[in-house]
Amino acid sequence: MTIIHAPASPAAEVNAALPTEAPEHERVLITRGPRSGLTIIVAVHSTRLGQALGGARLWRYGHWTDALADALRLSEAMTMKNAAAGLARGGGKSVICIAPGATLDEQTTRDAMLDLGDAVESLGGAYMTAEDVGTSAELMAVVAERTEHVCGLPPEQGGVGEPADATAAGVHASILATLEHVFGTSDVSNRHLVIAGLGQVGGRLARSLAAAGAKLTVTDVAGTKRALADELGATWVEPHEAHLVEADVFVPCGLGGVLTDEVVDALRVRAVVGAANNQLAERDVAARLTERRIVWAPDFVANAGGVIYLDVASAPGADQAALDARIAGIGDTVASVLRSASEHGTTTLAAAGRLPRTRLDDAR
Repeated sequence: MTIIHAPASPAAEVNAALPTEAPEHERVLITRGPRSGLTIIVAVHSTRLGQALGGARLWRYGHWTDALADALRLSEAMTMKNAAAGLARGGGKSVICIAPGATLDEQTTRDAMLDLGDAVESLGGAYMTAEDVGTSAELMAVVAERTEHVCGLPPEQGGVGEPADATAAGVHASILATLEHVFGTSDVSNRHLVIAGLGQVGGRLARSLAAAGAKLTVTDVAGTKRALADELGATWVEPHEAHLVEADVFVPCGLGGVLTDEVVDALRVRAVVGAANNQLAERDVAARLTERRIVWAPDFVANAGGVIYLDVASAPGADQAALDARIAGIGDTVASVLRSASEHGTTTLAAAGRLPRTRLDDAR
């Protein structure tokens, strides 16, 4: 692993969120953006299957080491996601850290994207970035001013746009597959689902599930999202109450780490399927879910629609019907994982992990 440091703030105590073992990443770039002054981290976990692909997250962190820990976890998850999806892509992630109390105006945000572009370019093609939490297709167009290793640009600029529709479609298919596994039918009408997070993906998912007749309880840290709940006739709860609602499925669509032992012990659902990355606070939580007979669809399988879209749609001569079928096929993969876990008496995490590990071992 190569770690590259640019001038940064004075040394501070390392946050406990950092992994205790040395990361297995190929490269980790930590730099202070010369225009924006923001700490930018690009983590390339693996290029064994091809160029690393993963989005750029613009988020507020208590300390830059929290951003580093996030980048390390997310990039490793992207290796698993891309491999499980059958893509010839490795895993990587970039994180732009907004310090506590800091505000970003339009110019600073633009400067941060230019700085990100320079950071990505400095890796010589090992990593391709795209939009993620806090960024957009329009911001990726700014990144493209400094590097060609970026995808998901606006269609009017020759790109394929944001992947949120594809991510939501894949999670929807995963929910149907999980309902079939748990209840013996994929019919979502009158099923009660709790969606935590109504951002780009969560909001789309809420609309598609409501249109299919689902009963929804929703929440988001942004109170303005309550308007969507009113529009869909959904019940609104505060974010800290979402996991306490008695329902059929809990659908985490915000940031990661939501499934702690305490949260799992309090859940009153039969299944968990969502769009959030790194939903398990610790790997051992997968066993706790199994003990409680709560079926969890592993996030790196269920939410792969976005990366599939970015990879396939960006290729010359991409066929939309074939792409749609491949994204819908995520439901079949989830169904296979759930069956395997049941048949072998393992966690769904262990069952899902065999998919990418087999491809990665073969590539070794």
